[in-house]
Amino acid sequence: MNFPDEWTQKEYLTNKALLEKEGIKVLLIDTILAPIEKAQTITYNPPLLSKEPDGSVFVFYCDTGKATLNRLAEYKKKFPNHHCISLKGGRGYWRVNMSVQSE
Repeated sequence: MNFPDEWTQKEYLTNKALLEKEGIKVLLIDTILAPIEKAQTITYNPPLLSKEPDGSVFVFYCDTGKATLNRLAEYKKKFPNHHCISLKGGRGYWRVNMSVQSE
């Protein structure tokens, strides 16, 4: 799979389901100490994240998505064995009740 710099919430939910079926771990990473309601998030912690399996996908979020997109090069450098993506729109655009249906 080719990984872009950003995923929307819908892309995140869809790709997470597909990738996890293939055994690839996808993590939603909180960089602002503000968990998203009804979403499984983990707090940004580089030492812990570096222990995740190679090839895991890290989806970073902030309030608007701008800060994580601006820092994406830093994340990619820090985690060269993982795929780093910014959540487009960040926490502010997250729709608590959005879900995707499997086809």
